[in-house]
Amino acid sequence: MAVRGTLLAFRYGCRRIGLRAVELALAIAAAVAFALTNGFHDAANAIATLVTSRAAPPGPAVALAATFNLLGALVVGTAVASTIAGIVSVSGAGAVAVIGAGALAATCWNIATWSLGLPSSSAHALVGGLAGAALVDSGLGAIHWGGMEGLHPVGLAGVLIALAVSPLLGLGFGFAFARLDRLALHRATRRVRRPIVGSEWAMSAALAFGHGANDGQKAMGVIGALLLADGKISTFGVPLWAKVVCGLSLTLGTALGGWRIIRTVGRRIFRLTSVGAFASQSASTAVVLPASYLGAPVSTTQVVASSVVGVGAGRRRARHVRWRVVESIASAWVLTLPAAAALGAVILPIWRLL
Repeated sequence: MAVRGTLLAFRYGCRRIGLRAVELALAIAAAVAFALTNGFHDAANAIATLVTSRAAPPGPAVALAATFNLLGALVVGTAVASTIAGIVSVSGAGAVAVIGAGALAATCWNIATWSLGLPSSSAHALVGGLAGAALVDSGLGAIHWGGMEGLHPVGLAGVLIALAVSPLLGLGFGFAFARLDRLALHRATRRVRRPIVGSEWAMSAALAFGHGANDGQKAMGVIGALLLADGKISTFGVPLWAKVVCGLSLTLGTALGGWRIIRTVGRRIFRLTSVGAFASQSASTAVVLPASYLGAPVSTTQVVASSVVGVGAGRRRARHVRWRVVESIASAWVLTLPAAAALGAVILPIWRLL
């Protein structure tokens, strides 16, 4: 009775200030919360190897990630945001509930995997959450399946292709850069460490910029889709305030909760030296930044973790890679999309009770 009374009081208060306005505000809050938990996961990876190779102390590394995450979110266009907004084809009064429930499902999964220190894919979680909520709402017709238009992914199929290919690219680039570094520096003295550390800073900044450009746009795409569904805008777009809020949320997430993921990626998979960290950062940037301009949503977590494995193999130390940790991470990746979809399917009916 007490719960029912609370719900009735909440609904009465919402009617007084406008139920649709409250629902839109809650959905936008879910998108911002997703960006925050994305910072727990993906944003932390931009500085994971920089910190664990001891090229930078945590404080300055977070400041670096903060600056370039925000720049990436503001400077690069909205190609990724547009791709995310096009995953589901829902319209009308129920669209805000579907998108809000999907974002909330992704947030819940991010928190669960973060608490276990598993570098899960926020992109997979968001795609799964949106798809699960849309399926419950309108069936298979609510999904825009799409595919590839050249190098540009479209719809659910295109996003899944980008998410599947990007870790393989990270692995391959990590292996290649590690072998190149090994060949170039096999006779180097300790005096080369200082310029390598400086290069780590530069490449971590580039990776943070790419992350802000790619992952920041995922939450932006949700907000843009919400505003379009509610009739606040007539064509898809991302307002400046949404770009700033999403960029700042990513950074705050890194500062508040990113250290569990930093330890897993930077130390538990394979212990990196400065040279190995630079190779991993270079490989990850080579994947994430171009993907942002192509409108391909990729997971920085997956790319960085895969590049670390590639570096370990490229330095002929594959036996030193902690494969049980890699298996745990891979299991989380495989489970993320269906688990988030199930959460989206469960959360949508509860959302509509409010």
